[in-house]
Amino acid sequence: MAVRTAMVTGGGSGIGRAISAQLRKDGFAVAVLDAGDVPDANDLVLRCDVTVASEVDDAVAAVMATFGQIDVLVNNAGITGTRQATTLHETPIDEWDRVHAVNVRGPFLCSRAVLPVMIRQGSGHIITIVSIAGMFAFPGRAAYSSSKGAALMLTRSIAVDYARHGIRANAICPGMVYTPMTAWRLDQPDLRAAVEDPIPLGRVAQPEEIADAVGLLASGRLGYLNGHPLVLDGGRSAYV
Repeated sequence: MAVRTAMVTGGGSGIGRAISAQLRKDGFAVAVLDAGDVPDANDLVLRCDVTVASEVDDAVAAVMATFGQIDVLVNNAGITGTRQATTLHETPIDEWDRVHAVNVRGPFLCSRAVLPVMIRQGSGHIITIVSIAGMFAFPGRAAYSSSKGAALMLTRSIAVDYARHGIRANAICPGMVYTPMTAWRLDQPDLRAAVEDPIPLGRVAQPEEIADAVGLLASGRLGYLNGHPLVLDGGRSAYV
């Protein structure tokens, strides 16, 4: 039986690095796509900007040439935007476009590229790392919140349109996670306290906790789950 293959975007650091490690532990052959350096030893590492269609298509072709199948796509690559990406009228147009390019165009291009493969296989699972900001707007983060809302609806559209081909799509919606992207805030005690105080569990998540959820979805054990946003936020969104 062929080894199951997973393709993880943004797999070089933070949540993506933890996801790649979890899937390797679970027995997947893992292809990591990243625009930067990838420190871990993976089965296949490809330099790829997920906003560039030709690079995405080339990466998918390389994965297929190496493994012959793609069972799971994890759309993990994402950005929050700079501190200029704040309220709508204060956000520069180029910053708005950059956030949406990575967070929406990226999952669109990657999903679009792997779907023909999964249709031929008659199976596949597309898992997109969204955010609770895709469900509840973050104050002062208009570009980020709107991009994540779009990514969630992209997930649901895939779930509706491709289930008949044996393909499922689900989203994981974390709250705040300690990563290199968030360390600037969480390494400052007063800012960390402001983030953690409203969380019923009293702390932010670690990347490995998000990776655990990806591993569960990728395992196929929740085979009837489709078009669903799985929220992992320590209870933050359980109350107003």
